[in-house]
Amino acid sequence: MLADHQFDITSMAALEALFGTPAQASLAKELDHIDANYRQWIAASPFVALATCGPDGLDCSPRGDPRGVVDVVDAHTIILPERRGNNRIDSMRNLIGDSRLALLFLIPGLGETLRVNGRARISGDPALLERYAIDGKQPKAVLVVTVAAVFFQCSRAVVRAGLWDVSRHVERGSLPTPGQILEQLSNSAIDGAAYDSALPERVRTTLY
Repeated sequence: MLADHQFDITSMAALEALFGTPAQASLAKELDHIDANYRQWIAASPFVALATCGPDGLDCSPRGDPRGVVDVVDAHTIILPERRGNNRIDSMRNLIGDSRLALLFLIPGLGETLRVNGRARISGDPALLERYAIDGKQPKAVLVVTVAAVFFQCSRAVVRAGLWDVSRHVERGSLPTPGQILEQLSNSAIDGAAYDSALPERVRTTLY
């Protein structure tokens, strides 16, 4: 059953009336730079979701590395290595036309998350590529992000999701596998069983 459009909220006034005024703490936590506290949070995070916007729409994709997933250069600058992926480069395509991005950092075991908004440029500087090499393998590029806003998000979403609760983790076999999905979507042009069989080793050998 879809929501009745007569109940749609279509104005800023109606939206603000529904949710009310944010508490003082919700505003006080936001900075336009990375301070010592937020630097520690970023350094502890091995995973970040990267959101971008481009002419063909929005994109949000994961990034992960040993902690921390990004490097804090100074209070206004962070660098995110662009590692090997599926070569869709949706985020990169968006950033070519619109430099704005948003980052959501997760820290295993911690309910709070960290949000960073800013603008990025894509750099192929050889010195930076070498600086962020892992196991002798350089990233394809790096994102040099100029920070505009930094603030933590309360733990409610993570607590509701039970994200770090092992007892609530999903069994791999309870969901369709990547190979099964690909075989169905490709009308069997892709051998799903072969794809799934090769996937663990392919991931292991192509992480960097």
